[in-house]
Amino acid sequence: MQHDRDIDEFLSLVEAHQGIVHKVSFVYGQSFADREDLAQEILLQLWKSFESFDGRSGFSTWMYRVALNTAITFKRKLKPPLPDREEAWELGEQLEQAELSDDLRTLYRAIARLSAVEKAIIMQWLDERSYQEIADTMGMSVANVSVRLVRIRARLAQLINRTEQQ
Repeated sequence: MQHDRDIDEFLSLVEAHQGIVHKVSFVYGQSFADREDLAQEILLQLWKSFESFDGRSGFSTWMYRVALNTAITFKRKLKPPLPDREEAWELGEQLEQAELSDDLRTLYRAIARLSAVEKAIIMQWLDERSYQEIADTMGMSVANVSVRLVRIRARLAQLINRTEQQ
């Protein structure tokens, strides 16, 4: 059956790149429950649009695009964001429970303060995706990705320095 082959292929590809779902959910979810809901929504959207994957880009590039679009739409539907102090406290609690180094916790706290598009770009860069892959995922030029990454890295440096001075 063609459908069974599609399911097997889909599951195999998603399993090979499941880190994308986890990263996007972690960065865009406000709470543990939000992250679980978002991960499920991303998987659902991946399955719904799997037949549209035509192989012109790599599967992981396509998966990032679907995951990020789903996350941005999902975030708009969430309850209004918590005030900065509460949100920072909740994120801090979640980061403390995760097995991360102090430097990585600091980086994730800074990333949480970026815009949705900035988060999407920096996540892919941290994942060692090429500028071309990021451009393909984001629907922008390589030059635009390059300029934005310079600005995002500078903003992250400011945010981290501010955090370390507190």
